[in-house]
Amino acid sequence: MKNKRVVITGGSGAIGKALAKALLGQGAKVLITDLKDEDLQTAKSELASEQLFTFRADVTKETEVAKYVQYAVDKMGGIDVFYNNAGIEGKVSPLDDYPLDVFDQLVNVNIKGVYYGLRHVFPVMKKNKDGGSIIITSSVAGLMGTPNVLPYVTSKHAVIGMMKSAALEGAPHKIRVNTVNPSPVDNRMMRSLEEGFAPGAGAEAKKGFEQSIPLQRYATNEDVAKLMLFLGGDDSSFITGTVNPVDGGMTA
Repeated sequence: MKNKRVVITGGSGAIGKALAKALLGQGAKVLITDLKDEDLQTAKSELASEQLFTFRADVTKETEVAKYVQYAVDKMGGIDVFYNNAGIEGKVSPLDDYPLDVFDQLVNVNIKGVYYGLRHVFPVMKKNKDGGSIIITSSVAGLMGTPNVLPYVTSKHAVIGMMKSAALEGAPHKIRVNTVNPSPVDNRMMRSLEEGFAPGAGAEAKKGFEQSIPLQRYATNEDVAKLMLFLGGDDSSFITGTVNPVDGGMTA
């Protein structure tokens, strides 16, 4: 990944930071973008690299997506790899009682935010001689149903369809597009979901999730980042339009 110009949305989150650390360690230039300045500053302090840039943006607003893409071009000269990673979990609630404002926000972040990213990064990558690689963060929730998180499951199915169409449109320009589909990952998002599924008994919920995974553990942030790193690099140059679980055998 040496000298690759990389953008990561949701870059101050657990997976985003693990990915940025790995990329910087391989000599990439990295722009991370996220919603809160304080989270970006914390990530910048932790990663401590002159090759790291930050930009605050709300991925639900197309004008702000256009701004982070332009900032990446201004600072790095272009974009070679785009990790379309920002996402939220929403709430745990039956479908007929799910708060509509939460549903709308989840769709705005997890679907529209991903689309806006594709819409504005594609023209930049088309200018590259060697195209580029785009990795969208989906989930095992994009491959199966789970009760009481219908909006989240819907959004993660949606971005798989988005990826497949984008991969076909990108191929003539050497732009590759793939999804990464993690199982439960041991980070803040799963703490939120565990508490949602079993209020006051999150630890028990975690045990139940772990038992559904053949390897009997959650993924680490680094497990996911390693697959993302591969899909962003030249070793995956003939891989596009694919769904890539990193799930300990969960979808088997």
